[in-house]
Amino acid sequence: MKRVLFVAEAVSLAQVVRLVTLARALDASRYEVHFASAFFHDLVFGAPDLAHFVHHQITSLPAAVVGRRVARGARPYGTRTLARYMREELALFDAVRPDLVVGDLRFSLTVSTPLAGVPHACLINAYWSPYADRDGFPLPDHPIVRLLGIERATRHFPAALPFVFRHFARPVNALRRAHGLPEIGGLLEVLTHGDHTLYADVPGLAPTRGLPPNHRYLGYVPWSPPIAPPVWWDRLDPGRPLVYVTLGSSGRVERLPLVVEAAASLGCQVVVSTAGRAALETRSPDIYVADYLPGDLAARRAAVVVSNGGSTTGYQALAEGRPVLGVAFNLDQYLAMRSIERFGAGLALRAGALTRRDVAGGLERLLSEPSFVSRARAARDELARWDASAQFRDFVAQTLGAGAAPQAHGARAAP
Repeated sequence: MKRVLFVAEAVSLAQVVRLVTLARALDASRYEVHFASAFFHDLVFGAPDLAHFVHHQITSLPAAVVGRRVARGARPYGTRTLARYMREELALFDAVRPDLVVGDLRFSLTVSTPLAGVPHACLINAYWSPYADRDGFPLPDHPIVRLLGIERATRHFPAALPFVFRHFARPVNALRRAHGLPEIGGLLEVLTHGDHTLYADVPGLAPTRGLPPNHRYLGYVPWSPPIAPPVWWDRLDPGRPLVYVTLGSSGRVERLPLVVEAAASLGCQVVVSTAGRAALETRSPDIYVADYLPGDLAARRAAVVVSNGGSTTGYQALAEGRPVLGVAFNLDQYLAMRSIERFGAGLALRAGALTRRDVAGGLERLLSEPSFVSRARAARDELARWDASAQFRDFVAQTLGAGAAPQAHGARAAP
């Protein structure tokens, strides 16, 4: 049996659950699955069909530390941290002897895998690709915005961006040089570097140009907590509009009360998932709160989904044909929302300067303008054309020399 090692940088839930979804797609009779992460929450790993995973505890910086650094505009990882990660990974490779390593947001794998001679597949969204078909980069909520104001910061951002990207890539390149490996460019190249680059995207939403043969789309990688709806689920009124709100594990959770109040002020029912990050108190009979919800069912029932702008919840909403209001903060969230906005299936708001009026205005547009619903349904159709699990099975089988993997019953082929 071939051994496939999944390595997650667990600074947000998305990096873990995307790899879990792909790992569970592999046939347990053909592959020995190893999973390395800083946490193994029962909500993610408690499913019976994951019992065969071999767990390996590794280090990740605490999400709060990474969040504070990103909010300050600082690099989340320095060379010392990456060197510690690298040493831990090399020891893990010695113990597991993997035939393939699949990583998500684990910068140090760009050093440890070539040193160990292990093939590395990097999972990333296509809007980060150096080959992405884009018209520039959106301005995230950097401290410079508060200093200069949004208009001046937006004007200067394009000129500063190459220096910013090189700055963020410097610790990786320094570690590579220290171990006799060539530099690999700026942030885009670091984020997408690997022997293979796998895009958790579809080209209709995140198009690229001139992809090299070792870059490929998988499709949207879905995940929803395997839990039953809460006891209040059946009390929801199907005759009234419903707004599903979740800022996930990496959104600006302090904005959550404002968002919920704005949605309720429009006369909507509001269903909220706090991801266990906030104690949201409300006396309104129209606001329903839970730590976690089956996100696919909540999106299906909603008229609009409010998220942190990231691709995880954003694509989950689009997969159900629902438009998205993204309250974005970091660059990944802004890039995901730019793809969704360009497709015409949602609107982005700036978390750093968010007002109740902004949220109410965005929701009113999404609820009243039919074009957003029609484009969200078109996005649903585009996402449905791709089966990420089937694509990943084929990729692993081809990469490890076993030919194409058997298709599961009803699996879709890529276009």
